[in-house]
Amino acid sequence: MFNAKSSQNQSSNEVAGTNQIMSGTTLTGDVVCDGNIRIDGNLKGNLVAKGKVVIGPNGNIDGELNCQNADISGTVKGRVTVQELLTLKATAKLNGDISANKLAIEPGANFSGACSMGGIVKDFAKHGSGNEKRAAQEKLA
Repeated sequence: MFNAKSSQNQSSNEVAGTNQIMSGTTLTGDVVCDGNIRIDGNLKGNLVAKGKVVIGPNGNIDGELNCQNADISGTVKGRVTVQELLTLKATAKLNGDISANKLAIEPGANFSGACSMGGIVKDFAKHGSGNEKRAAQEKLA
C-alpha cells in the first residue's frame, strides 16, 4: 500500500522543507542552513544557506548573505554572494556589494553598492568596491 522506497529515491540534494524566521521574530547571531530558508522577521548576523533564501517584504538582514539562489523583497544591509540567481523584487532595498552568477532587478528595487557578475567571483574585501578610488579622485578634482 505504501511505497517504502519513495523516500530512498529522493535525491540527496532535495530539501524536505523550508526553514522560516517569522514576522515579529528577531534573531541575533549567525545562521547556517543546509536547505532553503525564508526570512519574514529580522536577522542580525550572517546567513549561509546551501539552498534558496527568500526574504519577504517585511524581512530584514543586517549582515552578510551567502547562498545558492535568493529572492529579496525586503531589506539587506551587507555583502550578498549568490552562486546562481539573485532576484531583487520591486520592494527590495539592498545596501552592500553583490557577487552573483546571474542578477535580475525589478523596477522599483533599490540597490547601493558594487556588483560582480559571471563566472569569476570578485573578492571585494581584497580588491575593494571601487568607491575608494572614486572618492580619492573626487578629492583631487
